Amino acid sequence: MKQEQHYEQVGVAMTCRGYAEYERMFGLNAELLKSGPVLDVAAGASSFAAEVRSMGVDVVCADPRYAMSPEQIGEEGAAEIESSTLKLAGLAGKFDWSYYGNPQSHKAGRLKSLDRFLSDYSLVGARERYVPDKLPSLSFADNRFALVLCSHFLFLYGDQFDDTFHRTALEELLRVCRPGGEVRIYPLLSLRWERYPGLPALIAFLESRGAFCELRTSGLPFIPGSSEMLCVTKT
Repeated sequence: MKQEQHYEQVGVAMTCRGYAEYERMFGLNAELLKSGPVLDVAAGASSFAAEVRSMGVDVVCADPRYAMSPEQIGEEGAAEIESSTLKLAGLAGKFDWSYYGNPQSHKAGRLKSLDRFLSDYSLVGARERYVPDKLPSLSFADNRFALVLCSHFLFLYGDQFDDTFHRTALEELLRVCRPGGEVRIYPLLSLRWERYPGLPALIAFLESRGAFCELRTSGLPFIPGSSEMLCVTKT
């Protein structure tokens, strides 16, 4: 029997995504973003923060790689983009290219995002908004953020992080979220393009703690079957 192909990844990849992708993944708009401080967790070298700051949005990013210098992040980011482009090209028929077009256009967008991120990350005072934190424990105060985003980390690396990690991580994201605020996570699939099997139990746990959970349509269905995000409202 022929083995099913999937995206091979060792460790957690450095992500390099821009605002337009976040907008589609998470259903973002200016009103939502300006409702209060935004936290982007496992943000990597994405230019989302740099772009929305120019819109007047108060945004903070958390990622353990922010302990690294701009040069180190730039080197790792460029290497990751080269590697991921080769992988995507080999699996091109598996993905939905309606947004990105093709692997080379996808690569060009990643390089543009990395460059924008590095320009912002290199500014004086940037380390106040790029915090070297990692789940499941964050250094931020309770109830600080109106919107908490996490893309391409939780669920995606389900083979590396177990159900206990995911439960603790979601509790932590809700801790730093304001009452009435939202935690949004995308995608809900693993690197094998399989739905995270612990999702029903995780949702039941969060709702038992008073949160409201909802699966919403995502506007960036690039990964096979990745048409939904998880939205958790802190009540």
